[in-house]
Amino acid sequence: MTDAATPRTTLSLKSRVAVAVAAVVLVGGVIVLVAALAYGRHAAREAYDRLLVGAASDIAESITIRDGQPVVDMPVSAFELLSLARKDRIDYRVVDRDGRTLTGSAEAPRPETRRDLALYGGTFGTEPARYAAVVRRFAERGYSGPVEVIVGHTLRARQDLARDIAQNALAVLGLAGAVIALFASLAVASALRPLTNIGDALAHRDPTDLTPLREPAPREIAALRDALNGFMRRLERQLTANRTLISDAAHQLRTPVAAIRVQLQAAAEEPDPERKAALIARVQNRAGAFGHLLEQLLSQGMVIHRGDAVAKEPLDLRDVALEIYEQSETALFPEGAEVRLDLPPNEVAVSGDMLSLTEAGKNLLGNALRHGTAPVALGVRRVGGEAWLWVRDAGSGPGPDILDRMGERFTRDNASAGIGGLGLAIASSVAANHDGRLDRHSDGDGFEIALSLPLEEAA
Repeated sequence: MTDAATPRTTLSLKSRVAVAVAAVVLVGGVIVLVAALAYGRHAAREAYDRLLVGAASDIAESITIRDGQPVVDMPVSAFELLSLARKDRIDYRVVDRDGRTLTGSAEAPRPETRRDLALYGGTFGTEPARYAAVVRRFAERGYSGPVEVIVGHTLRARQDLARDIAQNALAVLGLAGAVIALFASLAVASALRPLTNIGDALAHRDPTDLTPLREPAPREIAALRDALNGFMRRLERQLTANRTLISDAAHQLRTPVAAIRVQLQAAAEEPDPERKAALIARVQNRAGAFGHLLEQLLSQGMVIHRGDAVAKEPLDLRDVALEIYEQSETALFPEGAEVRLDLPPNEVAVSGDMLSLTEAGKNLLGNALRHGTAPVALGVRRVGGEAWLWVRDAGSGPGPDILDRMGERFTRDNASAGIGGLGLAIASSVAANHDGRLDRHSDGDGFEIALSLPLEEAA
């Protein structure tokens, strides 16, 4: 049974080119055949009309006046010209000024209009024929007036010549079509070779090899290659994120779980109520830290995933700050702690993912509340062509070692226990996914860290 999701294979590119070339050659052949027939008829008419005119002129030149009457001495050259149309029957007639036939067939048709030279169609018996009429004028004492010479023949030679011209043109077209098809096939095979190379390179790769393809390719195929490289980069980031999450979970969760188990066992065996209460309090504290670590691990995995999977959309950074404040108010604010919200009156437009930006801001604010010095402030402002989502506290901030390794996971300042963890790493990842950065500085009023993003023009 065929899987409905299996991609459908269509006609190959070579076959499509072959069909296209065949169609072009066929249409071109019809056009050339019609044009060749028309040209052949025209060329045959021109050639054989000249024979008729030449023969009629020779006969007209041979006419003399004797005793007041025109006398025709049929020249051999006229019949030699007419004999070039071997298959045709010949007709001729010479008519004086009174319309009397001096020689030839009296049935040969005369032109409808009297001119010095006329070419016209007629019939010779039951066959169609072509005639030429040449008029020679005399002005002599014995005879004054025109003598009309009419020469004609049937059309067999003309038709044969027109057919030969058309057949030769069609033969040339067929040969040209075959040559075009050959070169088109070679050109398509050459053009598609980079696709074959890319396919072979992917087919022979190790399943875990996601390094970019380096095969050279024309511009059109390079777009496919670059799209594949982009897809593999996104896939590698997702796989790396998954491996990192598993590794961090295995490494970071093992110690607190073991510590909680040991402390619970000690509390269960402790007979002194005060010491037992102290052990249980320590277990609760560790359980809280353990829960926070789990949240950060999941948050990091979510942020990395959304960086590639979720499209950016226009946002007002003030809305992000409000979302951070509302979500953090109950979860992060210690009892009695206050956070000042500082928002500008005008929109601060950015392009981003609301959920990821909110998660990054919550981590920055959480670090300030847990490890900074009150008062703590959260705000948004414009700085040049950038939009800043900032958190400020009145302390001196993390030590230089922490700031130098701000984007690393589980960075911890010995001087201020518990600071770092995954919070700054999450914020740094979100900044990178939004073409931004983490910016920090300290002054006499305290320490400030900001998520700096490109500013968008407001719609």
